[in-house]
Amino acid sequence: MTRLAGRALRVTILVGESDTWHHRPLYSEIVHRAHEAGLAGASVFRGIEGFGASSLVHTSRLLSLSEDLPVAILIVDTEDRVRDFLPQLDALVTEGLVILDDCEVIRYAGRESGKRDAGA
Repeated sequence: MTRLAGRALRVTILVGESDTWHHRPLYSEIVHRAHEAGLAGASVFRGIEGFGASSLVHTSRLLSLSEDLPVAILIVDTEDRVRDFLPQLDALVTEGLVILDDCEVIRYAGRESGKRDAGA
């Protein structure tokens, strides 16, 4: 299991929900590559409204514009590990935004295999 505490680097990748990489959702490809690279963790969040460089607003409120909602992929690990992963993002993200932020990890803990309820 990866251990992570203290200073870290967060990379946020903003892409469209309909963006693909070889017929696979781009966000899924990024998460699987981050996992294969041994990064500490990655999560995907689906936006309900947004716009980017194209200036076209995508929103879940209008059926016709809800086909390409914004998606944010967040990855946190040590600076060296995140920076080593950046060339893969450069190859994958042809349209979108990649942001790096310094952060501090306060707690990073997984559950034991088979355990579902931390209060039990």
